[in-house]
Amino acid sequence: MPEQSVLVCTVLPTYNERDNIGPLIDGILACARTPHVVLVVDDDSPDGTWQVVEERMAAHNNGASVKVVLARRMEESGLTSAIQHGIDMAIQTLGADIVTWMDCDLSMPPADVPQLIDAILDRGADVAVGSRWIPGGADVAHGRMARLLSLLINRLAIVMIGNQVHDYTSGFIAGRAAVFEQIRLAGDYGEYCIDLLARAVQSGYSVQEVPYVCVPRTAGESKTGANLWDYLVKGRKYVATILRQRNRF
Repeated sequence: MPEQSVLVCTVLPTYNERDNIGPLIDGILACARTPHVVLVVDDDSPDGTWQVVEERMAAHNNGASVKVVLARRMEESGLTSAIQHGIDMAIQTLGADIVTWMDCDLSMPPADVPQLIDAILDRGADVAVGSRWIPGGADVAHGRMARLLSLLINRLAIVMIGNQVHDYTSGFIAGRAAVFEQIRLAGDYGEYCIDLLARAVQSGYSVQEVPYVCVPRTAGESKTGANLWDYLVKGRKYVATILRQRNRF
C-alpha cells in the first residue's frame, strides 16, 4: 500500500497533560510522512488539557493531510478504556489503516512514531512495539527501582509467554486496523499491553520491536507510580496477566 494512501491515527489518552499535549501534537504532525490524524481522548482534565487541544485543532485543521481531533469524555475515565475508545473512533469513524498510541508526557519521543509505522509499511509487521529493552533502547526516565521492576516483569513475561517481545509493558504501539478489530484491550492500566501483545503473538500476527529511549517527562506529575506500594499494586496486576496468558497456551 503506497504511503500516500495510508491514513495513520495516533491516539493520545490524556488526563491533566496541559503543558505536554501541545508540543506532543506538534511533534507528531511535524514528523508525519503519511496522512495523519492525532486523536486526543481526554477524560475531562481539570487542568484544561482539552482547551490546548482545541487551540491545536484551530492551528492544524486547515485542509492539509494532517489534523487534530478531540474526544472529550465526560462520564468515563481510565487509561485502557480511553485507548480503546480512541481505537474504535480511529477505525470506525476516521477510517484509519494504522493506529498508534503513546504516553502523553513526552517520555516517548514523537520523532520515533515514524519508525513504528515503517516497521509495518516497509517490514511487514502487523504490530510494532517501541522497546526499551532491546539494543538501541533504554529507559533514562525512571529511577533504579522502577527500571528494575520493569525488567523483572518483562523477564517473567518472556519466560512465561515467549521471547517474541522484550518490552511487554511498552505502551508505545502501532498496528494495522485489522489487528485491533480482532483484539480488544483488556485491563485497567499498563497490564493491557501485556495482554494485547501476548494475544497478538498467539493469533499469529507479526509483532516487531523498534528500539526507543524513554526520556524524563518535561512537565506535570507522573502517573506510572508514586511510590513502591503503587508499583507493587500495579505489578501484581501485571503478574496476574502474565499467568493468565500462560494458561492460554
